[in-house]
Amino acid sequence: MTLYDPLALVRQITQEIGRLTAHLASAEPADAAQVLAHVLAPEGILDKVTGLMAAGSRFAQDRATAGALPAEVWLALGRASNELDSVSGDLAEHTEDLRRLARPPVVTGIPPVASALVARRHR
Repeated sequence: MTLYDPLALVRQITQEIGRLTAHLASAEPADAAQVLAHVLAPEGILDKVTGLMAAGSRFAQDRATAGALPAEVWLALGRASNELDSVSGDLAEHTEDLRRLARPPVVTGIPPVASALVARRHR
């Protein structure tokens, strides 16, 4: 017996992710970096969504095997789970860079040097 309404939970999570997205769009760089680092961290949102897709794939496999769903549904959910897992692994490599950006800068007295990716305009 379910003690909560799973569809209400999905709606609530969807709203919260929408709020987080709106916040991220206008957040200061350190705050945005901190949010992204948490999203990408192990056990973060991306990891949980990947797990949700894996569970959905297992559900669809059972239903497809029983003939209640087309096999394409199972394959699509499995592909989504695998691709999210792959992307999550790629992004995990950058979590520490995001955490570093989220920390307050250390003042050293040495002026920053522009990187090769930054083009400066002189007026």
